Amino acid sequence: MSKPVPHNRDDYRYFRDITTRWMDNDVYAHVNNVVYYSWFDTVVNGWLLEQNLLDFVQSPTVGLVVETHCGYFSSIAFPDIVRAGLRITHLGTSSVRYEVGLFANDNTEASAQGHFIHVYVDRVTRRPVPLPADFRRALETIEVAP
Repeated sequence: MSKPVPHNRDDYRYFRDITTRWMDNDVYAHVNNVVYYSWFDTVVNGWLLEQNLLDFVQSPTVGLVVETHCGYFSSIAFPDIVRAGLRITHLGTSSVRYEVGLFANDNTEASAQGHFIHVYVDRVTRRPVPLPADFRRALETIEVAP
């Protein structure tokens, strides 16, 4: 297996700034690895909310995370600003692969990057359902070739 290469900022279609907090640092003086996954959730769900595609209380369809991964290249630490880039590299019938690049401050090369896969299911039955047409159209605006 070849060693992963950090993505560049230009590889992503949407960005959200996230402020690091003092409590994000661990005893090694950098952001703890579990915080990166919360940033993934923040950029994806923030985008979904901005697009009016997510209603936590009433949406008949909800996205369940079925797979995650994160690769680390360089440290991020408080008081850095994280610029989280988002793109989609796969749109299935009921699944979406979101990819996130985390860029410290004004760096153009990712400090970390990863993905998570949502499978969209019926809120009650928890069975997969096809992505609604308007949802798919919005997702296509940040889709890139894998």
